[in-house]
Amino acid sequence: MAMVCLSDFEAYAKKYLPKITWDYFAAGADDCTTRDENILAYKRIRFRPRMLRDVSVMDIRTKILGSEISFPVGIAPTGFHQLAWPDGEKSTARAARAMNTCYIASTYSTCTLEEISAAAPGSLRWFQLYIHRNRAASQQLVQRAEALGFQALVLTVDLPYTGKRRDDVRNSFRLPPHMKVKNLERAFEVCKMSLLDPSVTWNDIYWLRSLTRLPIIIKGILTREDAELAVRYGVQGIIVSNHGGRQLDEGPATIDALVEVVEAVRGSVEVYVDGGIRKGSDVLKALALGAKCVFIGRPALWGLAYKGEEGLQDVLRILQDEFRLSMALAGCASVSEIGPHLVQFSKL
Repeated sequence: MAMVCLSDFEAYAKKYLPKITWDYFAAGADDCTTRDENILAYKRIRFRPRMLRDVSVMDIRTKILGSEISFPVGIAPTGFHQLAWPDGEKSTARAARAMNTCYIASTYSTCTLEEISAAAPGSLRWFQLYIHRNRAASQQLVQRAEALGFQALVLTVDLPYTGKRRDDVRNSFRLPPHMKVKNLERAFEVCKMSLLDPSVTWNDIYWLRSLTRLPIIIKGILTREDAELAVRYGVQGIIVSNHGGRQLDEGPATIDALVEVVEAVRGSVEVYVDGGIRKGSDVLKALALGAKCVFIGRPALWGLAYKGEEGLQDVLRILQDEFRLSMALAGCASVSEIGPHLVQFSKL
């Protein structure tokens, strides 16, 4: 089967992964309205392409927090990569390095931070953190990540409790006995989400800043009010995210929330977006609406399920080629030429 677009990888993963694993990766909260809206919202945005622009030479590179990446697509933090491929997050890190882009490693990795670092030395890696009730364990994770050369801390803020994902409840989802949440092995019983701290507030950003010199990025912002607070509390970036529709159902699609967040921060911090990106043209739409970079979650897992590191590289390469083509057809020769003039919202 020729893998031509990201939906080909999705179909492969659905066919060949164990049902309980597929259901876990695919799950949205409740009716899955927000999960599905993340994708549908992109289809309501139309291009306003410009003609007769010299696009014979294309430059699709960009910078995030000062680090250059080959194109504006990174890998979002998702848990339990060994469910998709035996080498798990080590393969993810190697694929990101091969494609010269950013990988955000999850607290809930099935490989240790040390293993992820060793798999792809010198690559651009950020670390995603959940603050747990055991603050000492969270502090240790942050300090380990900094010592290992991770270049930013991504604090996920939309998970005081886990959303209700019906298939996971029906399947009584648990990690297989041979897999572990490696970074938390000593501190916690494996995969007990109730150990997340629901008392976390904005003031905990001051606590994090006391632990590390790393820039702090907030993941899970969907409103103007919270974007303004993030700036006030001194973060360096915001990821507009609804956790892939896995938390509060019937919240906004991320591409819709992006506009509000970008307007609120007025260029004072970098804004990124995840959720629903399935084509290179989606990347172009997100950048036109003010995102500095997008991050992909489920498509990365589909790539791993297909052929591990090689499959994930294929996914990234397809997005890269589609993005370059969309840019050229819209009349942009470089990322700096992308702006809101390129898009309009459909009246339908």
